[in-house]
Amino acid sequence: MSVFILLLVVVIVIFAVKDIRLNLVSRPTFKMFKRVLPPLSQTEREAMEAGDVWWDGELFSGNPDWQVLHSYPKPELSEKERAFLDNEVETLLAMLDDYQIVQKDKDLPAEVWDYLKTQGFFAMIIPEKFGGRQFSAIANSTIVAKIATKSLTAAVTVMVPNSLGPGELLLHYGTKEQQERWLPSLANGKDVPCFALTGPEAGSDAGSIPDSGVVCKGEFEGKEVLGLRLNWSKRYITLAPVATVLGLAFKMYDPDGLLGKHKELGITCALIPTDHPGVETGERHLPLNMAFMNGTTYGKDVFIPLDWIIGGQQGAGRGWRMLVECLSAGRGISLPALSSATGHLCSRMTSAYATVRQQFGVSIGQFEGVQEALGRIGGLTYSLEACRLMTAGAIDLKLSPSVVTAIAKYHMTEMGRTVMNDAMDIHSGKGIQVGPNNYLAHGYMGIPVSITVEGANILTRNLMIFGQGATRCHPFVLKEMEAAAMEDDDLALKEFDSLLLQHIIFAATNAGMAFVHGLTCSYFAKSPVCGATATYYKQLGRMSRGLAFSTDVAMLVLGGELKRKEMISARLGDVLSHLYLASCVLKRFEDEGRQQADLPFVKYAVELSLFEIGQAFDGFFKNFSNPVVNFILKRIVFPLGNHYQRPSDEIAQEICEHMTQPGVFRNRLTHLCHVDENAGTGVMENAFMAMHDTSAAFKRLKKWQREGTLNRNHDIETAINSAREKQLITDEQAEKLHGANNLRKQAIAVDNYKAGEL
Repeated sequence: MSVFILLLVVVIVIFAVKDIRLNLVSRPTFKMFKRVLPPLSQTEREAMEAGDVWWDGELFSGNPDWQVLHSYPKPELSEKERAFLDNEVETLLAMLDDYQIVQKDKDLPAEVWDYLKTQGFFAMIIPEKFGGRQFSAIANSTIVAKIATKSLTAAVTVMVPNSLGPGELLLHYGTKEQQERWLPSLANGKDVPCFALTGPEAGSDAGSIPDSGVVCKGEFEGKEVLGLRLNWSKRYITLAPVATVLGLAFKMYDPDGLLGKHKELGITCALIPTDHPGVETGERHLPLNMAFMNGTTYGKDVFIPLDWIIGGQQGAGRGWRMLVECLSAGRGISLPALSSATGHLCSRMTSAYATVRQQFGVSIGQFEGVQEALGRIGGLTYSLEACRLMTAGAIDLKLSPSVVTAIAKYHMTEMGRTVMNDAMDIHSGKGIQVGPNNYLAHGYMGIPVSITVEGANILTRNLMIFGQGATRCHPFVLKEMEAAAMEDDDLALKEFDSLLLQHIIFAATNAGMAFVHGLTCSYFAKSPVCGATATYYKQLGRMSRGLAFSTDVAMLVLGGELKRKEMISARLGDVLSHLYLASCVLKRFEDEGRQQADLPFVKYAVELSLFEIGQAFDGFFKNFSNPVVNFILKRIVFPLGNHYQRPSDEIAQEICEHMTQPGVFRNRLTHLCHVDENAGTGVMENAFMAMHDTSAAFKRLKKWQREGTLNRNHDIETAINSAREKQLITDEQAEKLHGANNLRKQAIAVDNYKAGEL
């Protein structure tokens, strides 16, 4: 005991006396930190510094303030946004025949293009003073999601000008003259924009683009001016085949020093009319049979004046920061909207199909195998919508949370893929026969497109979420890196010493609290609410402690090597991601008034996230290179073992029960799903309602067949007629049953084509 007390006194003296701490702890630690600090390229540094830290910072702190989460305003549409959704959007949806668009025309009809341009669908982010709609991020997201449940081609066509593109870049970085020149014509549809970033050798690694712009003198409008000689080759550019104005990213060089001493100015963005001499557009790709305009653009020795650079000459070399910040908005609005639309459509139509489709004399929704998949569809749809709302809400707070939007992009597109796969499995043969009545096929084809764009999902998960999150969201690491980069060594050491002491206290606190919460099953952890969801706040708080401590240990042990240990770092990124997803679910539950009918969906979503957190930690511990550290970490985070389980079968069955009952809850869960009375969605919904209304009567028919009152071998139509003849049912009841059965057969039918028609 005396030895322990002596050691404790020594430790206190070392850390309490500044000169001793500087020489024995801070100075050697500082040298080690600078040695293991991962090298950052200029583009990595700019990406790291761009954007805002938001709720992700709370989750990384180890002690999230749940009151802060609840204080964020509930995302809601304004009256003018609601009116647009109820009028212009509904009019657009009525104009769309997605089978004709995708399978036959490979393009939107001319009248649809005109309607999109004249009604401001391409101008949702442009301020009213320039003729735009000036809608919020949540309105932008909701409109795109609603359109996507009818036509993915139309949704992508609408979303691109309102995310990464000339409009977004001009609003944030354009000169006054550029804004006045371009924004009105973009708002009224006279100009159609695209943005060219990706090329044959630069995809997710956009910083490696080979496209160049060399400062030189050239002729423009009959005069010799200072400008750029551009050469580029771009692909995968949405709207490029029909664009009238091209946003272009390239690397800018000034070999003759015409602008100053710097010869390599870095990535730059410019706006170029597509009818400018030397600009080539028009070629199309065919992305998995989708009909939205996507193609290439080329230019060789194209001369443009310097004032075509976005932001003017002052924008030279600032393109990468522009792109990183604007890509963040795209990831937070457009792709989450498409993924949420997948959930709304699949939930409504698959719950209907599971009710209407019968096998072995009963609805397939009564089979537990189908219930497992349908429960997953419902639980993930609730989570998708929760994440869409919260992430778009952050952008409406005038934030650009780069880590949060990367989480939303990766996990929502992957959840959308899972939901669509489950929907296809339940629909089975009906899901794979392409035709006017198949409401899933085009969405299924388009899923990999969402997975690929705005950064391939593999790299988003393995490099961006934790790579940026660990540095940006950590309360001390970025500041310590900045201290290490200071030129004055004495000042740098002084700054680092202050940060190091705080960092040590931070790590020790998180380790201690994670261990205590693990031993007590989070009994003493804080929760802002009582009731069924209180335990979830406590468990998430505990896992936040575990993440913060594990991150500190990983960075201490692996140093710069952690950047290359993608499998290790991605698992910590998964922990952060599922902390965020679960937070979104709990926030939605509170915002919507703690509806009791929502509880099974909340439980499913949060328990699934906790399970995934546990799996991610298990993978992290198992594969951590140092076995001693591995053992210590595991015993601190999970001293009694990892007991997180997947959501129970009972919860999945509760979800199925809610989803297969028409009414307010089903409408709320799937409120963005457009049901077209003249298409497959309307046929399926009408059959679902009819079968639900007659379910009791059909059960009586089955009972009479089992008892022998009616012939058990008769099909449904014959049984109805026989029951009427025996006066078991009235003529009116028989007519209603025949009507419901006819709708059922129409709903489960698939499209056929005459010989030679295809």
